[in-house]
Amino acid sequence: MASTSIETMTTTTAERRGIPGAQFVEDVQTYLTQLGLDVNSALAFLQERLQQYKLVEMKLLAQQRDLQAKIPDIEKCLDVVGTLQAKKGTGEALIADFEVSEGIYSRAHLEDADSVCLWLGANVMLEYSCEEATSLLQNNLDNAKASLEVLIADLQFLRDQVTITQVTIARVYNWDVHQRRIRQATAAKDS
Repeated sequence: MASTSIETMTTTTAERRGIPGAQFVEDVQTYLTQLGLDVNSALAFLQERLQQYKLVEMKLLAQQRDLQAKIPDIEKCLDVVGTLQAKKGTGEALIADFEVSEGIYSRAHLEDADSVCLWLGANVMLEYSCEEATSLLQNNLDNAKASLEVLIADLQFLRDQVTITQVTIARVYNWDVHQRRIRQATAAKDS
């Protein structure tokens, strides 16, 4: 029951693409009272939320690395198709080295290429005209760049939530230490 009230309380803050927002705690006493929790339960929840944020951050960083590796590959493919189109009709052959298998290369002499074959993934390759390939690759590049921008914004939002959660943990912990000192001082005064 307590975890349900915690979830309800913390989801009132902003959320971005499924990442719950962290609630900044101004007054720890009010925060604990509203949640109906003791300090240890609140700290356990906050630590769990922090671990969830760290897990999501790892996944987003992996996606970012994948996109950052994918974008130069798409740009290189666009350059190759552009070079093929530029050489078309000139009668000049294009000499290219391409990878047949890992570490095995072959040299090709290309003259007036009207089409190119593109790997689509899942062991699927399709033949496209140079214009279609350029259009497809440009669209893929635009989508990858847009996805990277959104991912970077998500990572920034996530880092903000991690910081807020860490500050909240510190505030709750420090408040608890302060309360214990007050209780010890009162107990020492009474005896």
